[in-house]
Amino acid sequence: MPVGRFSDGRLIIDFLAKSLGHPYLSAYLDSLGTNFSHGANFATAASTIRLPDLILPAGGFSPFYLDIQYVQFLQLKSRSQLIRHRGGIFASLMPKEEYFSKALYTFDIGQNDLGEGFSSNKTIQEVNASVPDIITGFSTNIKKIYDLGARSLWIHNMGPIGCLPYILVNFPAAEKDEIGCAKAYNEVAQHFNHELKQAIVQLRKDLPKAAFTYVDVYSVKYSLFKEPEKYGFELPLVACCGYGGKYNYNATAECGATITVNGSQIFVGSCKNPSTRVIWDGGHYTEAAAKFVFDKISTGAYSDPPLPLKQACHRSLN
Repeated sequence: MPVGRFSDGRLIIDFLAKSLGHPYLSAYLDSLGTNFSHGANFATAASTIRLPDLILPAGGFSPFYLDIQYVQFLQLKSRSQLIRHRGGIFASLMPKEEYFSKALYTFDIGQNDLGEGFSSNKTIQEVNASVPDIITGFSTNIKKIYDLGARSLWIHNMGPIGCLPYILVNFPAAEKDEIGCAKAYNEVAQHFNHELKQAIVQLRKDLPKAAFTYVDVYSVKYSLFKEPEKYGFELPLVACCGYGGKYNYNATAECGATITVNGSQIFVGSCKNPSTRVIWDGGHYTEAAAKFVFDKISTGAYSDPPLPLKQACHRSLN
């Protein structure tokens, strides 16, 4: 099982790798003696598309924003080939040069850019107004990654951020929709998704040799909040691993922490049955929810063009 996840188990990318017959992807940052022959994972917790204003530990966002992840990919491509040419025990752990044009490149990023805006007390309108610049940053990096050989790209849109407990707790006055999600925050996510889809239309024109698959993760995730019982879930707006309040979430009592309540030490642990829950810790999904989302999106039913995952990976570019 993979480790280092903000979840009780596997993420969408883990199910994706396994479905294509690969081992779980290793993190680029875990680079000592690591096997990258089947791919690499450049994602980090709290990463953004744009350079965030507040970087860990001073703020809540990763220094490994998308520009840096691109540089890491550039380094992986060049250094892996040096190691292969040099030979020795590490050569077989590196991807072959031809793999870079045959690989499937997956992207799921942008939610933290909106989260940063909300957490810095920007208005909904101000965060909305920042979306075009965020999308421009994304497109710029896609073109640079294309220049390094990427030809098959699988791009997730943003999920319903307004259904996450950390938003519901931090912005309690927000108007709720019929299922209890923060309406205006989800509308910002939908605006982001509209702009992202338009950007992919333009990228298809600019990069006609590339195959872009736009994946509507928003609709699948929202269905978990709207009809949880239909899919075997319960309490979709309540965090499984957390402490306190209507949504079992408190930013000062994070999952896995030990807190003091009325003089007593309390461990912030998991709910009894995470396999029936949607949200793990207030901002991330459970393994059960991730598997549900993957099973839905891998069919191609939520993709544009409507190709199943395995066809998106092996699509002819002639």
